[in-house]
Amino acid sequence: MQLAHVTLDPAAVVAPVNRRTFGTFVEHLGRCVYTGLYEPGHPSADEDGFRADVLALTRELGVTTVRYPGGNFVSGYRWEDGVGPRDRRPRRRDLAWRSIETNEVGIDEFARWAAKADVEIMYAVNLGTRGVQEALDVHEYVNQPAGTHLADLRRANGADKPYGIRMWCLGNELDGPWQLGHQNAEAYGQLAAATARALRAAEPDLELIVCGSSSSSMPTFGAWEATVLTHTYDLVDYVSCHAYYEEHDGDLGSFLASATDMDHFVDSIVATADSIGARLRSKKKIQLSFDEWNVWYLSRFQNQPPADDWRVAPRVIEDEYTVADAVVVGNLLISLLRHSDRVTAACQAQLVNVIAPIRTEPGGPAWRQTIFHPFARTAALARGDVLRTVVDGPAYQTARHGETSVVDAVATHDAATGEVAVFVVNRDQARPVEVSIDLSRFGAVAWTAAASTLSDDDVRATNTADHPDRVGLRPNRELSTHAGGARVVLPPVSWTAVRLSVAPTR
Repeated sequence: MQLAHVTLDPAAVVAPVNRRTFGTFVEHLGRCVYTGLYEPGHPSADEDGFRADVLALTRELGVTTVRYPGGNFVSGYRWEDGVGPRDRRPRRRDLAWRSIETNEVGIDEFARWAAKADVEIMYAVNLGTRGVQEALDVHEYVNQPAGTHLADLRRANGADKPYGIRMWCLGNELDGPWQLGHQNAEAYGQLAAATARALRAAEPDLELIVCGSSSSSMPTFGAWEATVLTHTYDLVDYVSCHAYYEEHDGDLGSFLASATDMDHFVDSIVATADSIGARLRSKKKIQLSFDEWNVWYLSRFQNQPPADDWRVAPRVIEDEYTVADAVVVGNLLISLLRHSDRVTAACQAQLVNVIAPIRTEPGGPAWRQTIFHPFARTAALARGDVLRTVVDGPAYQTARHGETSVVDAVATHDAATGEVAVFVVNRDQARPVEVSIDLSRFGAVAWTAAASTLSDDDVRATNTADHPDRVGLRPNRELSTHAGGARVVLPPVSWTAVRLSVAPTR
């Protein structure tokens, strides 16, 4: 049996757990909205046409923030198409995903859904085919209380009170040639700065997110952020990060180590942002909004021929996730948590059907994909402060990331309740690992513990409509506590959450 040691210290605090880490993403793409969130004819549909089964799963998932309405979609979107009487809303071509947008769901409907789900909206404005005026108009519609044309239009459309949206994305992935309105860094930096100034004139304390690179593989990665932040550093609060991971050519070992790439991505953007801050002699620290991340088999999508017709809500990018995918998602959450000092918002893309933890069938069931489970458990247990976790254990070689650790972990500590949560993965494909969790720095206390593990003898196992619970979290019976901590055995290719509570002493 392999052995690993995890050391925790309640004084080694990275940052408080930020609830916005557990955000998601809803884009008008494929079946995310239509037959995903919204299906008026469904047996579970509520008075607004939203699927109650999807709402229940969203709450169970623990989502706190949702980015809307895109994504690539937003760069060609006219927000005003989605307000007012439904029978007067125009049908439009969506060039980003080659589909027909009916505009049955717009900002008013989505805000009602967000209120039901108890999530905060992160709104993205169109800086692809539109610009400053569009941003001001949609802001006036959603946030101005009353007494102006667009605020009063919102009220006439049924929303008397403003939505109070705090977080605003200044466009989407405008470094990408695939994006409508693609620009170079200089042009985008100037447009983002102008938009930020205008929005701050309207509402000074908004939280603004400027576009970073659409991936770390872009040839302009780093240089894009440096140029854009030179224009916007004092005007914005966040720079966005986007990253998707997939298994390439059967190289499971490299895929399981994807979080090492996310770590490097975050560290690189932090270094770039801080270098611009130093050059500008600013004491401000730009935060990171990792507002698109997930496992996505992008190469499969890119290898498909484009649709030869235009459809409403086509089945697009409906990846079916495996045990291995879920372990990677759990590990990516570990990476996001350990960077909580700078990554203070994040959105897993997306919520329903499209590369999503929740799947649905029109008129039929909704179910949890494998990746649902590590997200939901992490969101439920991560409380208090993130601790700087030291892991000592075996390593292995990967083709893409070089030597990396077999075991990766992060921990949180809620000083008010005494509870500790440890999230840990075993990346080894064949051997279990016994992990010793050293809690001696918490003092002489007794611990009670419980652990749940996601694993399976078949790392390619999935959940389907017919077998929705094939893969899930199971109690880990190989867990014990002792005076100085706990021990738990991790199966090969597994993700585990350990919950430790100070036991009452008599």
